[in-house]
Amino acid sequence: MTDERPYERSHAWISFRARLERATPQLWSLLGQVAARCEQVARAVLPPAAAAEMHKLYLIKGARATTAIEGNTLTEAQVRDRLDGQLELPISQEYLGREVDNVLRACEDIFRRITAGEPPRLTPDWIREANRLVLAGLEEHLEEGVVPGEVPTFSVGVGRYSGAPREDCLFLLERLCEWLEEDVVWPDIEEHLDSAIAVAVLRAVLAHLYIAWIHPFGDGNGRTARLTEFLILARAGVPSPATHLLSNHYNLTRAEYYRQLDRSSRANAGRGDALGFIVYSLQGFLDGLEEQCRYVEGVQSWLAWEHYVYWTFGQRRRSPAMNRRREVVLVLGRHAEPARKRDIPDLAPALARLYSTKTTKTLTRDLNWLLANDLLEKDGGEYRAPVHRMQQLLPVRA
Repeated sequence: MTDERPYERSHAWISFRARLERATPQLWSLLGQVAARCEQVARAVLPPAAAAEMHKLYLIKGARATTAIEGNTLTEAQVRDRLDGQLELPISQEYLGREVDNVLRACEDIFRRITAGEPPRLTPDWIREANRLVLAGLEEHLEEGVVPGEVPTFSVGVGRYSGAPREDCLFLLERLCEWLEEDVVWPDIEEHLDSAIAVAVLRAVLAHLYIAWIHPFGDGNGRTARLTEFLILARAGVPSPATHLLSNHYNLTRAEYYRQLDRSSRANAGRGDALGFIVYSLQGFLDGLEEQCRYVEGVQSWLAWEHYVYWTFGQRRRSPAMNRRREVVLVLGRHAEPARKRDIPDLAPALARLYSTKTTKTLTRDLNWLLANDLLEKDGGEYRAPVHRMQQLLPVRA
């Protein structure tokens, strides 16, 4: 008879079993859709500037989300400025910037190691190092006795939830890593699903949930859990913008996030159930992926529009007037919002130069010609390029 560990009596839900045999059709459907959308985003060919902006945009969203859940008040715009080295904060708020810096650096380090062909393995030492990274430089803002990367001797929890017994935490982290990295069940599931990404998503969400359940560290458990989730997704080939979507989902639905964590340990008469949290996570992941697919479709429509514009003007005799009109259409196609006539010359330096020696009558004639040739649309007093018409080039469907 083996000796029973304290956590087996106090935290029976920490069982290292996914119990996927009890999963609903909804879970499998969501998982399949998530894997398919990840592949769609991964295979999207975008111009270098658009691809770089998409990577940066969701890195910012992810870093902001994973810190905001735990009280960081910096806005998305401030996080962008912080990433660009342009955000100066008052001394009393500098720790907020440091929290964001730590997450940004940790994510970029993981990507650097993956692209160098040295993806980190999930080990207790890596998880402890992740906690050290997210808390680096914040020691004076931590509770007494909290040491980054170390399991404290005192009990740790959040709200009414208490983490696993302190004497079991290192054992549980070891057991978690063995389960997620070495258990033979994962290759079997991957073969059944025929999708490495689908299995990685399951493992990532379970890693997040189990670190939250174990709650080993004195602070930063949530950030450590989300960074672990990020690692598992990134090294499995989930495209970089999508790796941040779960953190963003948890932040956007913060109250529900904490409810789902609470329910996951209390379900099944106190024996726990991860499946509800998995479904909640998958639905948010899918919603975020669909938003990214719309972004990709928008960029591709814009590329098709530019090609169409160049082709259309290529059929006409070249002249200064045609050059101006083409530039108006191209600039308005890149401009997110409709523009009033008087504002159009100021939308881009090229337009400002082209119209610097012209009167408003010239601009009016150009706009009227573009309207007559279906290259612009007018709504009230505002003009826009009809990029949306590129959707007509999609395959015919009922």
